[in-house]
Amino acid sequence: PADPPSPQEHGLDFQRLLDASAYKEMFRQDMIRWGEEKRRTDPGFFCRAAVEGALQPVWVVSDTRRLSDVEWFRDVYGDVVQTVRVVATEETRKRRNWVFVAGVDDAESECGLDQGVAFDWVITNDGDKVALGEQLEMLLQSLHRSL
Repeated sequence: PADPPSPQEHGLDFQRLLDASAYKEMFRQDMIRWGEEKRRTDPGFFCRAAVEGALQPVWVVSDTRRLSDVEWFRDVYGDVVQTVRVVATEETRKRRNWVFVAGVDDAESECGLDQGVAFDWVITNDGDKVALGEQLEMLLQSLHRSL
């Protein structure tokens, strides 16, 4: 479509866009194009929206997608920013019903942080609940120490 959809601008079902449904996939490429257009005109557009009104001492900003997002947070908030990458093997992702889609899963919106970021934390989430819990506990302890 000539006018890419955003949930607010096009009356899309926001909750259904959050899951892995076919509904989301129908609009995914258009949402990516819309987001790229917004970033071209204003690289901090989504970052500012994520922190608007936030007053808590620790924020979790999930699902940043691009190096420009990480750079924005580091430029604005400096050394207090902690970056966390959650990884899973391709086999694990397939067990969770992920299917690679060319033009989507190899786009910047999906792999823009695969290079160029030295993450403070890398969490492995391959289905081992004990290992995941231990990693998250270490992260939480570190955050508590920095408060």
